[in-house]
Parts: sequence; C-alpha cells; structure tokens
Amino acid sequence: MTLDVIGPGFGRTGTNSMQLALHMLGFGPCHHMFELSKHPERPERLAFWQAVASGQRPDWDTGLGAYRSQVDWPGARYWRELCAAYPNAKVVLTTRDPETWHASICQTILSFVEDEGSHPTPHLNKIATLGRQIILEETFQGRLSDADYAIDRFNAHIAEVRETVAPSRFLLFDVREGWEPLCHFLRVPVPENPFPRENSAEDFNKRRADDERTANEPG
Repeated sequence: MTLDVIGPGFGRTGTNSMQLALHMLGFGPCHHMFELSKHPERPERLAFWQAVASGQRPDWDTGLGAYRSQVDWPGARYWRELCAAYPNAKVVLTTRDPETWHASICQTILSFVEDEGSHPTPHLNKIATLGRQIILEETFQGRLSDADYAIDRFNAHIAEVRETVAPSRFLLFDVREGWEPLCHFLRVPVPENPFPRENSAEDFNKRRADDERTANEPG
C-alpha cells in the first residue's frame, strides 16, 4: 500500500477529526500518533519512529505500508521526506486559529510530554520521550510554552509547506469548513454523515486519564 494523503499539520489542528474523515472517505487506515498510544501490543510501530528520530534512514513502505494516509505527529515532523517518497500523494495541511491552537496544545500535548518518565507504562513514557524530541526540541526548540514563539513557528510551518508543495497537490484545510473543500480536493463524493468532530482538549485529557487508570488496574 502507498500513501495517498499526507497530513503535515501540527497536532491540535483537528488531526483526529481528519483521521476519522479520511477513514470515512475511503483513505484509511490513516496513521496518527494515536496509532502508537492505542496499540502497545505493536511495539514495532513505535520502534520505527524511534529509529527515524535517531537519524536512521527509513524505509517508509515498511513503516507506513499498512496505511493509505497520514496525519499528525510523528509523520508531520517528516513531511518533506514523505512528500518526496510519495510524489503522487495529495497534501492536506490542517490549520486553525493560532491562538486557540496554542492554548489547546499547552493543555494537552505539552503536558503529556512534560510528564515524561511519570506515565504509568514504559510504552507511554517512550512516546513522551519521542514527543519531547520531535515536537518540543526539534520543532519548537524547547519554547512551545512561549506563545509568541510557538505561534510564529506555527505560521512559518504553514508558509513552508505552502511554498514547497505544488499547488495542484496542496490544500490548506480548517476542519470547520466541513466536507466540501476536502472532498472536492480529493475528488470523492460528499458523505451524507456529518463531518466528524473529535478530540477536544477535554477528550484528550479524558483519554489520558482512562489510559492511566487502565494501566494501574490489577492484572
């Protein structure tokens, strides 16, 4: 299988809703960071991204061969490499209001990464370590909590992707726009079902609490 859709948008730009939408449109399975956290029984998935982050040259078909699309981190960290590896893939860059994005990421992803080492399972701690490297350090140079800096980096990322990817394969997409622009770009019919709206900050933190509770239950 090859990637048909690449999603270089940062986490907290509607990437979970986008993942569900792509599934509904027939572009699943779709890779998202949740593919790592939800499946501790598949440690090779996390190991692939750990190897990429360590500088090893990846075989993208091995790491992502089970997927037709990708959104969110860790793939978003390597969007240039993915666009080069899959030159026929469409590129959908999810976006949102920068200030609300920053407030959301501080409440969720930043908190998760900063708790590295204190999560209830080794698997979750390894994901937090990966997140610290590719998000906190490499993408935001340790300044994700600095609103002005993080928002500047957010806007610069959008400009970088827009300037790099050919217009014919690029869509800047806010999930609040719903199905029409996405379906038109991907050349698929508009579903009858509403566009999915998932993974608010409250949902993210509830899922995290559920994961921790499950990990602490007696076996």
